[in-house]
Amino acid sequence: EEDEPAFQDITKHRFFNTNNLWIRLDKLKEIIDKFGGFIPLPMIQNAKTVDPKDSSSQKVVQLETAMGAAIECFEGASALVVPRTRFAPVKKCNDLLLLRSDAYVITDDSRAVLNPACGGVAPIVDIDKKKYKLVEKLEAATVGGVPSLVNCKRLTIKGLVTMGSDTKFVGEVSITNNGDEAKPI
Repeated sequence: EEDEPAFQDITKHRFFNTNNLWIRLDKLKEIIDKFGGFIPLPMIQNAKTVDPKDSSSQKVVQLETAMGAAIECFEGASALVVPRTRFAPVKKCNDLLLLRSDAYVITDDSRAVLNPACGGVAPIVDIDKKKYKLVEKLEAATVGGVPSLVNCKRLTIKGLVTMGSDTKFVGEVSITNNGDEAKPI
């Protein structure tokens, strides 16, 4: 986790968020045949719990490989950069809160795009990773509706809160609740 910000720095790793690969199947077959039925990719150990909703459940290690590493196996491989004007990625609850807010609008052709009122810059949303790791926790925090973020530059939330569609964040906002009970905003 301590290295995560460095890995997400798009100036350092421009293709960190690559989410799909297009592969010529004939080339894939060549590589699989060359290596005796598999592609030699580095193994990643991912510590998890059996029940992701219960951090006290049995700890396990998920073994996986990164498909991005497979690119080096294909001679002449290239990357296609798709600008964020074409999609709004959702990896964590930070992204989901932002996308559900009025900082994004749905176009007539059903694309989610940044609201022009944001001036071309999406608000930075940083909600407590431990408290809002799962979508159910975000749902509980926004049971009264999603707050307005269109005039927000940065939102930081530490601890449990509840907010609704009547909540409007403007400028740079930082909220901290050190208690165990969710506090309404």
